[in-house]
Amino acid sequence: MITRYALFEGKVKDGEADAFRDAVIETILPKWKQFPGALDVRVSFAQARDEGAPEYPMILAVNYPDMAAVEAALASPVRAEARAATEAVLSRFFEGRIHHHVTVAHEFVL
Repeated sequence: MITRYALFEGKVKDGEADAFRDAVIETILPKWKQFPGALDVRVSFAQARDEGAPEYPMILAVNYPDMAAVEAALASPVRAEARAATEAVLSRFFEGRIHHHVTVAHEFVL
């Protein structure tokens, strides 16, 4: 199984954490779940580990059966819709630098 992680680094605006989580669950996740070949889509919300450290407000993980499914998802028009939904939510509830970092990891189930 292949997992793609999207990490969004920065800070949710003060007092907007609950609204941000609701928007992610109601707006962003449904779009990412439409990716062709996606087996599972997960989101987690992390907190800053140290005083003054950057917060990582959202980590998206999408599981695929293989690299061919990943490539099909990336080439799909669904990707543009998911990015647009994500950017709309981030621009409304997010402040500071938006850093989008994507990695691919191979997960093995024993």
